Order: sequence, then structure tokens, then C-alpha cells
Amino acid sequence: MRIGVPREIKADEYRVGLTPAGVRELTDRGHSLFVETGCAEGIGFTDQDYREAGAEVLGGAAEVFARAQLIVKVKEPQASEYGLLTPEHLLFTFLHLAPEPELTRALMDSGASCLAYETVTDERGGLPLLAPMSEVAGRLATQAGAHHLELHQGGRGILLGGVPGVPPAQVTIIGGGVVGAQAAQMAVGLGAKVTLLDKSLPRLRELDERFTGRVSCEYATRESLERALPHTDLLIGAVLVAGAAAPKLLSAEQVGQLPSGAVLVDVAIDQGGCFATSRATTHGKPTYVEQGVVHYCVANIPSAAARTATLALTHATLPYIQALAESGLEALSHNPGLARGLNVHAGRVTHPAVAQSLGHELLPVDSVSL
Repeated sequence: MRIGVPREIKADEYRVGLTPAGVRELTDRGHSLFVETGCAEGIGFTDQDYREAGAEVLGGAAEVFARAQLIVKVKEPQASEYGLLTPEHLLFTFLHLAPEPELTRALMDSGASCLAYETVTDERGGLPLLAPMSEVAGRLATQAGAHHLELHQGGRGILLGGVPGVPPAQVTIIGGGVVGAQAAQMAVGLGAKVTLLDKSLPRLRELDERFTGRVSCEYATRESLERALPHTDLLIGAVLVAGAAAPKLLSAEQVGQLPSGAVLVDVAIDQGGCFATSRATTHGKPTYVEQGVVHYCVANIPSAAARTATLALTHATLPYIQALAESGLEALSHNPGLARGLNVHAGRVTHPAVAQSLGHELLPVDSVSL
């Protein structure tokens, strides 16, 4: 199959769909790879690295899309890329369509078959392609929160781990999935006092055992959350409903219950955000202040560690890319988890959560002609 890897053009996005090592795995299997020039220069991979791996380096995105059947990206297509997609394309990338009606309509109009990393599942129901980015985002959420708690960043002037004689910061994490667990691990490592809220008792038991008492694992209720807010220095929203818009956990009034200069990190912003005051920001301008609280709502957090994130993502996506390259859409009939990644096909929405969130009629995946 002909596989294309364009440069990412979303603001401050430096990840790339495939590393040279991933390209080599595919070219060794007889596939043709087309890579846009400079697509990974920001993370230390040169055009020559890709050529040595067997790829043909092309001058622009239009050439890559025109030559390729399977397009491998990191982030959702931007407006200037909409017209490059055709019914002959398979698109494999993060999409996060639930809060994006315009993007969804553009993908439907293109006629392309669009698979989203974030809705692919494994045999246990996990999200194997989202997980590595969630690991990176969770760790960076704490790291970014600690940075923006500094006084000259607009924060309260609090050191996350404190010092002898001075108590550490209070970190409250909502959501005990991959993001929440990784955020807690970083916060504990920096010496913070950490409370994690979740609605799954089995998951709370698992995390309590994992952190051996270093994290207070509490059942999430409105009362437990409101009780924590006035004492929280760093609040991290880490909730996920696969494929759907993130639930709103706090109203603007509740956000205002945080201390002045506290920091709020919304890792769910790709899915619309989990706080009423959240709106997407960029790495170039990552924060704003509302209700006296510093909001960090960067929509592509892992790009801050783009080399690490690209390596981790390629390791996870490569087996699925290989399957699509070998069999095209027929690969979905052999892998139900990969089939759950199909969000849009032939002008129709094929993922239940996306269809429900945006009010589109659902075309069930099992009725798609592969």
C-alpha cells in the first residue's frame, strides 16, 4: 500500500505520524512510504533519516495526500487539509470528533474512511493507542501545573513539594484512568499531597494498593469535590468517555471556589473540556485567568515532549498501521478493536458516541461494506 506521512500543521504540534524506524518496518514489508519534507525536524529526525528508511520525501502535503492511500497523522486534519482528502483515502489519526461538528462534516463530505486512534480498543476494552499519549499528558499535566504555580507565571507562588517546615501543595485529580494515575505518580514523586477522585471502586482499590497510602483515593461525589476545592492548589481534570464529549464536572461558580492563584489543568480539552470555564489554548499561549484561577487547557499537551511522544505513539500504532497497509478496510473484519476506531466512512458517522454527541444518524460499523 502507499502510505503518506504529512507534516503536522496544528499550532505548536511537533509530533509526527511515524518515526524513521516505523517507516523502515513498513518499507521492509514492501509498502511505499511518502513523507513530507521537514515533517520531523523539530524532534531531530531529518529527511535523510527517512530516505535511509526507504521513504520518498515530497515537497508538500498536497503531494503526500495525492500519492498515498493511507494517511497516517497525529492530530485531526486542519481546515487547509480538508480538501486534500478523497473517497480513496484511509485516514488514521487522533480525531476527537465529539466537540467538532465542522471537522466531522468536512470528513463526511470528503468521503474518506477515517479511523480515530482514541476509539481503537484492545481485547480487554482498553484504549491502546490513546494510552501512551495519556501517559505523557498525565505526567506533563503535573509538570505544567507545578510550573504555573510559580508566582511569575501567575500562580500562588507555591512549591509543589514544599520544604522542611512548610507544607507541600495540595493536588486534586479528578479521574483515575491512565492520565490521572500518571499525574498522581508525578505529583507524589515531587512531594505533593495528592487526592484522587473516581467513581469506580475497583479502580480506587487498585490505585490505593499501587500508591500504598501516598495518595488519598476517594469516591467522587459532588460533596467530596466541593469539599476539596478550597484547599486545592493544583486541580487536574482527567476524565474520559471514549469518543464522546467530556462531561462538565465543575460550573464557573465552583471553579471560583479554588484559591486565588490556584492552577487548573484540563487534560480533557481535546474532547471539549471537563470544566465550564475551559477553552482550548496553545503551547505558545498556554494559560489564561478566569475566576482568579490560572487555566492551562492546551489541546495537544504531549507535543511539549514531542520526541518522547512520537516514539511512544509509533510503538503503539505500528501494528495497526501494518494491518491496514496489508488489508485496507478488510483489516477491520479481522480485528473488532480496530473496527471501533472507524468514526466516519463514505459520508456517514460510524461511531455511536460521535453520532450521539453531534446528532448524526449512525451507520453501524458491522453494516459497512469492507
